[in-house]
Amino acid sequence: MNACPKSKHLGFSLVELMIGVAILAILAGLAIPNFQTWIRNSQIRNAAESITNGLQRARAEAVARNTNVAFALGADSSWTINVVTPASVIEQRLSTEGSKNVTRTELPVGATTITFNNFGGVVANVPASASLTQVDLAAVGGNQNLRVTIGVGGNARMCDPNLAAGSSPRAC
Repeated sequence: MNACPKSKHLGFSLVELMIGVAILAILAGLAIPNFQTWIRNSQIRNAAESITNGLQRARAEAVARNTNVAFALGADSSWTINVVTPASVIEQRLSTEGSKNVTRTELPVGATTITFNNFGGVVANVPASASLTQVDLAAVGGNQNLRVTIGVGGNARMCDPNLAAGSSPRAC
């Protein structure tokens, strides 16, 4: 028999704990820039999907209500869907809803509204202004740009302008 049994170590020593904390800090330092880029790319995708869905909703509401419905871009990536006559708001989205750091560029330059008729086609805006045909979305710190295009028939499509045409279904 052993008169002096060895004591069992429970837990970690201070040196082991400090090594673990140092490794964790190094890994976190490497991951944070990639995480920030991922967040910006998510905000760009959120804004593009929201605008695409808003355009599709406006077109569907025009057909369902058998009247002209306008989709209007606001500041940043916010938008509103309105019945043209009598004027009433159907739905709106604020840019703070998941895409506050996203910037947009629209074509034609300065165009912010598109109006759909009761067949889902594009008609002249009231008051007369150029109809929105394309919205490009980007964010500082993001590496993915997205584009929303509106066809002559009123269909909305989201695509990636950085991909070569024909290389992917997501290419513009």
